[in-house]
Amino acid sequence: MEFFGSLQSLGIEYGTLVMFGLLLALLVSGIPLAYVTLLVALVFALGWFGPQVVPLITSRVYSFVSSFVFVSVPMFVLMAAILDRSDIARDLFDAMRIIGGRLRGGIAVQTILVAVVLAAMSGIIGGEIVLLGLVALPQMLRLGYDKHLAIGVVCAGGALGTMVPPSIVLIIYGLTANVSVGDLFTASFLPGLMLASFYVAYVLIRSYLNPNLAPIPEAEDIPTTEKMRLMKGLFLPMCVVTGVLGSIYGGIASVTEASAVGVAGVILSTVVRGEFTFIMIKDAALQTLQTVGMIVWIGMGASALVGVFNLMGGINFVSDLITGISDNPTIILLFMMLILFVLGMFLDWVGIALLTMPIFVPIIVTLGYDPVWFGVLFAMNMQVSFLSPPFGPAAFYLKSVAPEGITLATIFRSLLPFIALQVLAVALLIAFPGITGR
Repeated sequence: MEFFGSLQSLGIEYGTLVMFGLLLALLVSGIPLAYVTLLVALVFALGWFGPQVVPLITSRVYSFVSSFVFVSVPMFVLMAAILDRSDIARDLFDAMRIIGGRLRGGIAVQTILVAVVLAAMSGIIGGEIVLLGLVALPQMLRLGYDKHLAIGVVCAGGALGTMVPPSIVLIIYGLTANVSVGDLFTASFLPGLMLASFYVAYVLIRSYLNPNLAPIPEAEDIPTTEKMRLMKGLFLPMCVVTGVLGSIYGGIASVTEASAVGVAGVILSTVVRGEFTFIMIKDAALQTLQTVGMIVWIGMGASALVGVFNLMGGINFVSDLITGISDNPTIILLFMMLILFVLGMFLDWVGIALLTMPIFVPIIVTLGYDPVWFGVLFAMNMQVSFLSPPFGPAAFYLKSVAPEGITLATIFRSLLPFIALQVLAVALLIAFPGITGR
């Protein structure tokens, strides 16, 4: 019984240090984030308050996992899983040949355009990078593209699912910050396209300054019948994108309902293409359970930890600490971006969102900033985390399917120019909030 309430004697300052020190030590030991946060939350709940606080924590966890909007997450993950198992992405890439044509760097531009369409279909980055790594990377290397340019295009383009609606990053942010996911999707649409256009401009400029980076493919006279066949590969994906985003922006369906429209559209596409099998659906469902299970466990752990920390008075303590850095709101905002950038080098975006946003969003509102705009800024910052070493997941996704001879060091070196473009996009969003339309 001496344990209960014993941690309270530390005070909130040292209690916060001990909590985050314990978090760091357990994470370094290799224990998954979900288990670490749950364990630390339980230790501090019992050690600071005693057993009577546990029901309060469980009610907070329940409110997170029972949110109606959260239902859209497994639906969008299922869409991505079905896309992984069909040839929709491959045919989409082939269809973009009509656009790429004889343009120098055209295959790389074509890859980025395909990445935007795939992002608008599912909002998942892992499967998208793997698909592009299997379809686009070998073709660019075969045509003599510089390997660093080709690798960077695949990883950076594949990570656009973070920004382009329906982004699961924005859905989780909306749940955590208690803001409209529909508003987040509307606000992120233009910044997502802006970032994609930066990639396209970079590819074209580099290609024309140094023609050896991206040779022009040999002239190819595509017959009209072949063009019509290729265009079929573009038709079904665009129908799915229109169904998902059109139903949201048109006010016909909520985000959750639109996710169901998307799943139905992708399944119908596989039926029309003759690819539908029950084994495919079963495998896609199992992959969805695995991915969403991870997100739910991290969400439960982070919700419990933030709930305990809030009861301790820790959120007010950290808020005062951050706002005490400067009287200039921009300096405080930049400090938050720095924290998110550093965390993104070591933690999964789900954990970052659920651990930091309950602290950051109230500060943002107090400073007079729009929480929807900040959500887009957060998603853009997470773009950087997907690419940045040492644990940038985009690099590891691509490494799993990359040809022999392409090392992780090569991949990370290839990503540096694209990380610089992402940082530029973050800076522009801070300097010109109107880009989001807010």
